[in-house]
Amino acid sequence: MPKALCLISLVASILVVLLFLADAGLGMMGMNDIAPLRSANLTMDIVFVVMAGAMIYLSWSTYREQR
Repeated sequence: MPKALCLISLVASILVVLLFLADAGLGMMGMNDIAPLRSANLTMDIVFVVMAGAMIYLSWSTYREQR
């Protein structure tokens, strides 16, 4: 069960990174109409990408310790 929880958090974190990277990237290219969150705030996008990246690292390292 702990391995499954590690993998679930890993997948969720990857989805968060993809969502906020797409929002930041499309917002910086001027495509606010098709950005997932309408490019509300670049600072928020950066913070969420960094925190989700930290969560990816923590999930992966915990998963590797479970083996």
